[in-house]
Amino acid sequence: MHPQGSFVLVLHGHMPWVLGHGRWPHGEQWLYEAALGVYLPLLNLVDELDAAGARAPFTLGLVPVLVEQLRSPRFVTGFRSWLDERLALARRDAADPDLRALAHHWEEHLLSMRQRFAGIDGDIVGAFAEHARVGRVELLTSLATHAYAPLLLHDASIRGQLAAGLAISEQHLGFRPGGLWLPECAFRPAGPWTPPVLHHDQRLRAGVDQLLAEQGITHFFVDAHLFAGARSEGVVEDGQFRKVDWEEATRDPGRGWRDVLEPHRVGTDGGMSEVVAFARHPRVSEQVWSGQVGYPGDPRYLEFHKKHGDNGLRYWRVTGRDVDLGAKQRYDPAAVAGACYEHAQHFAHTVSGILSDYRRRTGRDGCLVAPFDAELFGHWWHEGPRFLRDVLLTLHADPAVRVQSAFERRFSHPPDKVAWLPEGSWGEGGDHRVWFRDEYRWVWETAYRAEDRFLGLRWRVSRAPARRRRRAERWLRRAARELLLLQSSDWPFVITTGGAVDYGWQRICGHQEGYDRCCMAVEDALAGRPTDPLLAAWLRVQERQHAWQTEVDPGWWRE
Repeated sequence: MHPQGSFVLVLHGHMPWVLGHGRWPHGEQWLYEAALGVYLPLLNLVDELDAAGARAPFTLGLVPVLVEQLRSPRFVTGFRSWLDERLALARRDAADPDLRALAHHWEEHLLSMRQRFAGIDGDIVGAFAEHARVGRVELLTSLATHAYAPLLLHDASIRGQLAAGLAISEQHLGFRPGGLWLPECAFRPAGPWTPPVLHHDQRLRAGVDQLLAEQGITHFFVDAHLFAGARSEGVVEDGQFRKVDWEEATRDPGRGWRDVLEPHRVGTDGGMSEVVAFARHPRVSEQVWSGQVGYPGDPRYLEFHKKHGDNGLRYWRVTGRDVDLGAKQRYDPAAVAGACYEHAQHFAHTVSGILSDYRRRTGRDGCLVAPFDAELFGHWWHEGPRFLRDVLLTLHADPAVRVQSAFERRFSHPPDKVAWLPEGSWGEGGDHRVWFRDEYRWVWETAYRAEDRFLGLRWRVSRAPARRRRRAERWLRRAARELLLLQSSDWPFVITTGGAVDYGWQRICGHQEGYDRCCMAVEDALAGRPTDPLLAAWLRVQERQHAWQTEVDPGWWRE
């Protein structure tokens, strides 16, 4: 039996900059928990697939700001200490007869992860990069700090985010990824655009796809509803582009127009395009992330929200979707293997069935894409990595399914359609409402003023006398880094969702203050004034707090 189509698993690995911003409940522990629950288990997953002789690659996005942190000596030292603290908790809990068995289970798990971390010399990023070089996993890049591209004021800011992200990825991975995770799957086509705050002049903007193409990006990911609103631009046949209007395209349903099982080239200029968009398959994705029907809600799995003490270990299971935390029952590690197998078989059967049905209906080779936040697997859903292992092994053994990375699918089956995509995201409502609300319009007003000021300073620095320019450039690089951090989509997200409202406000205000102080130092340098000693001392503290290993180049912000 020949494969009926491809399955592409995409995991989006992201973490805002948390080093130097406290420990718990918001701060460095987020990063430590992700390393323990997600990235080390994913490395084990790749090892297990390789040991089983199963070539079942998946696509993993490592957002550059996450890569910078995982490669930081501060993270390596802090994570080792935090693991020791967790082990001490497990050993303390073992003195309680009711918790003893589960405490020993946690101790064994933590020791295993500590050994795995030591085995790669604390270099999680380097271990993934090595797997990528031999084709076991595809690694994606992203905008440097996960900025929300459609709402940035200037194309120059998107270019700066993209160039910084690629530079960070290339420095730490040793190669330049071709695929990119578009933060929040947020896209905007080329055309007239009016800023929602501060400025109200309509301006002609480049499409996000065009800005990606400038940087050599070959593929990215969007939500399904953007394909539903797609418009025909043309087809590619034998390497040649032919214009096809939508009326003609609708008479050719067998080509897969607007179908999420058909990756589309994205064109906003009416011509050939090499940039490909993959769309999330909603039915398959729902099997995992839905709060109503998703697998993680099974009563046998570990309960995420209940801990022993304020910040202790987890000893309870889900028990039931509507069961109060106080009524949760003890977790049974022996019961989850069967649950993972059942759910993996159901998921794999669903994937195989969808691809086979598409082949029967259209005669075409479909591509089913399942993108998820990586933190779902192992952090929020403790058993998630085991589930993924079972899924990939099952699909590898299924002759109807070809397991590929997005990169492999992009080049083994080049898409033959070029389509215009509408504006949108994978957030609530499919638009920008999660990241832009009237009640915090000032956040975007602040960000827009920062963009304007940076571009103005950049122009002035480039024309300053050599001695003043060198000193000003040093401070401008620091201002650029603070601007990147200010633009993170995480801050409005945690405010809107209520996950960490105070923390979100704190980070926005903190990065704005840091940015303003860096700009003040630039102004002093341009005017030939010495930097105020108190300002210089404050900026040295900021330098230690936001110690990136990759140098930021203000030249990346091209108009």
